[in-house]
Amino acid sequence: MFLIGESLNVISTKIGRAFKERDPKPIQEEALFQKEKGMDYIDINLGPAKKDGHELMPWVVQTVQEVVSDVPLVLDTSNIGAIEAALKVYKQTDKSVLINSIMCRPERYEKMIPLAAEYNADFIALMWGPDGLPRDENERAALCVELLYAANEAGIENERIWVDGIVTPVNIQQPQLMSLMEFQGMIQDIAPGAKSTCGLSNISNGPPSNLRPILNQTYMVMLEKYGMYSVISDPLDDQLTDIAKGKRQDIVDLIYNMMDGNDPDISSLSKEMQDYAKTVNVILGKTLYSDSWLEI
Repeated sequence: MFLIGESLNVISTKIGRAFKERDPKPIQEEALFQKEKGMDYIDINLGPAKKDGHELMPWVVQTVQEVVSDVPLVLDTSNIGAIEAALKVYKQTDKSVLINSIMCRPERYEKMIPLAAEYNADFIALMWGPDGLPRDENERAALCVELLYAANEAGIENERIWVDGIVTPVNIQQPQLMSLMEFQGMIQDIAPGAKSTCGLSNISNGPPSNLRPILNQTYMVMLEKYGMYSVISDPLDDQLTDIAKGKRQDIVDLIYNMMDGNDPDISSLSKEMQDYAKTVNVILGKTLYSDSWLEI
């Protein structure tokens, strides 16, 4: 599983201030930290960046690449001009720069797909359509076909497209989590060779902070069983990184077995493994979500 570090983000107080004040030190420290933590990509998230994104994004790219030149970057903003300005100064690594993201809305993809083609960039195909979030895996599939067809017509092959079916919070949209897994299993039939990714931490957006890691970790494994190629993740979550890099096969085996219908004897498991088993049942909808599901 490839990991895209999420914490070089404007919503961080420290990083947001550094962006605003053009202070390179916190930005470079964060980039070096993410490299040390084993992130395969570093996401630069400016948010909308409506006012000065066209100047800020290339500056941040150059600032990061001064100290981390061998980790590919993800350009994450809804400001198309900022994306283009950054692509002009980006220094290529072994892997292509990644644009995050192109929505399945003609007014967006008709402008952004040519940019990806011109600069030989990979891009995240976000399954957010004219009506917003798809209702189910079939609507996701229809959006996927539309967006990938437009990209193919522009000469962008499937292997350069990372499909994001959109993760939703477990405490308010649990059925969507199952729909996303179903869609994830359909991607190779729809677009052979396409990659995939997601904003993993969206699943835990709302639950208490102490419950976020196990939700993120468990759902990552569940998505990987359906073929997920990468996730946008928290570099501070060492356990998640260990699982993604194959260092906790015991956790993966437990979750996969439960997804195959082989429920364990909970009492025979360690406390750590009990927590994962309980979390699987919450995500699968077998247990009603509450903030105390690990205590039941």
